[in-house]
Amino acid sequence: MVETKTIQLPKSGKKAVIVSLNRPSKQNCFDTKVVHTLSRIFHDIAIATQPTNDNDNDNDITCVIFTGKGDTFCAGADLSNPPNPIVQSSDLPECLAINPVHQMSLISVPIIGALQGHVITGGFELALACDILVGDTTTKFRDTHVKFGLAPCWGLSQKLQRRIGPGRAKWLSLSARPLDAKMAYEWGLLDELVEVKEGMTSSSSLNRAMEIADNIGMQDLSMVKRYKQALVEGGSMDLEKGLHRERDLGLAHYITIMNDGSTFENAKEYIQDEKRPRLSSKL
Repeated sequence: MVETKTIQLPKSGKKAVIVSLNRPSKQNCFDTKVVHTLSRIFHDIAIATQPTNDNDNDNDITCVIFTGKGDTFCAGADLSNPPNPIVQSSDLPECLAINPVHQMSLISVPIIGALQGHVITGGFELALACDILVGDTTTKFRDTHVKFGLAPCWGLSQKLQRRIGPGRAKWLSLSARPLDAKMAYEWGLLDELVEVKEGMTSSSSLNRAMEIADNIGMQDLSMVKRYKQALVEGGSMDLEKGLHRERDLGLAHYITIMNDGSTFENAKEYIQDEKRPRLSSKL
C-alpha cells in the first residue's frame, strides 16, 4: 500500500527517501490503513532527520520524495474505508500521531512532491504538505470538498491561497473545477513542470525530483534544515516577526558552527577555486 525506498544520489553521494503510494488499481486513493502507515513512515523519517548539535552533514538523508505508483499521484480518499474525519481534524496528541500531514510538518529536510495524473481533494492536501512540487504534463488538480459537502482538514483552505493567492484559491475550491498542469505552473502551484518522456521506466516528475534532491544534497545539510525552518516558520508570521525569527535561527546556527572554524574557510576556498563550475546567466 505504501512503499519506501532509500536511494543514493549520484552527484552528492547523499541519500533520499522515496515514499510512494502503491495502490495504482485504486488511483492511489488512501484508506484508513494507508493513512496510518503514512503517518508512521513520516514520523520515523522525522526522528531520523531531526537536527542535532553534532554535524548534521554526517546524516546523509538530504530529502524526502513523495510520489505515487502508476499514472496518478492520489485521487483522494477510498470511500469504502475512509479515515475518520473527526480524528483527522483533531489537535489531540493521539490524533496527530495518525495524521500524515502533521507528521510531514515535523520533517526537517525538504519534502519534494513528484506528481502525475490526478491530484484530487485529500491527495491535493497531501501534495500541499510538500515543500517543493514537481509535476508532469499529465498532472491535474481538483478540490471537490464543496461538491460532496466535505470540509478540508489537512490544510487545503489555508495553504492553497498562500501558493496561488486568495482569489484563485476561491475560484478553484468553490467551483470544484479541475486545474491542468500548465495553468498550475503559471499560477505557482507547481514549482516545476516537466514533459512526459516516452519509454521512461519511472515518471518524468520523479526523475526531476531526484535531480533536485541531488542538488540540495550538495549543500550544507545543517543550513538546509535551519533555512527550511526559517522559511516555514516565517511564512506563517507577519514580516516583522518573521525577520525576528530569522535572526534567532541565524544566531543559534552560528553559535553552533563558529567553534569549528571551518565554515568561512570553506566558503573562501569555494570562491577562490578557479576550476569550480559556474552558472551563466541567460539574461
